[in-house]
Amino acid sequence: MWMKTVFWGLLLFMLVATTMAVEYGARSHNSGPWSWCDPATGYKVSALTGCRAMVKLQCVGSQVPEAVLRDCCQQLADINNEWCRCGDLSSMLRSVYQELGVREGKEVLPGCRKEVMKLTAASVPEVCKVPIPNPSGDGAGVCYWAAYPDT
Repeated sequence: MWMKTVFWGLLLFMLVATTMAVEYGARSHNSGPWSWCDPATGYKVSALTGCRAMVKLQCVGSQVPEAVLRDCCQQLADINNEWCRCGDLSSMLRSVYQELGVREGKEVLPGCRKEVMKLTAASVPEVCKVPIPNPSGDGAGVCYWAAYPDT
């Protein structure tokens, strides 16, 4: 008797789980809160012009003026969906690379290598004390893509 109960319970669970997976697009590579950040869905990526200037200055070892830091932090905080903040920083970084014609292992600017600029950009949320999702739970406010080679 208990085997029938377990069988029907598992069957019901699988039916509900399958229905939810279809409803919420679990098979999609772009499902979850970060999917709201996809420009294909109408999301407008922030240019983060203040952060662009801040990252360039920090990367070459220059002092960042308070106004530039404030502008960057405000622009990052103005991105309402915290799931989109790292994606927008990554887009900003790619546009800097494209603008400067940078390839892997090359200097982005005199005295600034691509890897250093990437880590500098990834740490902007921590510098600005602007929250980002952190699945690892280690408390670090650094964008996850900093750990990947081709960001």
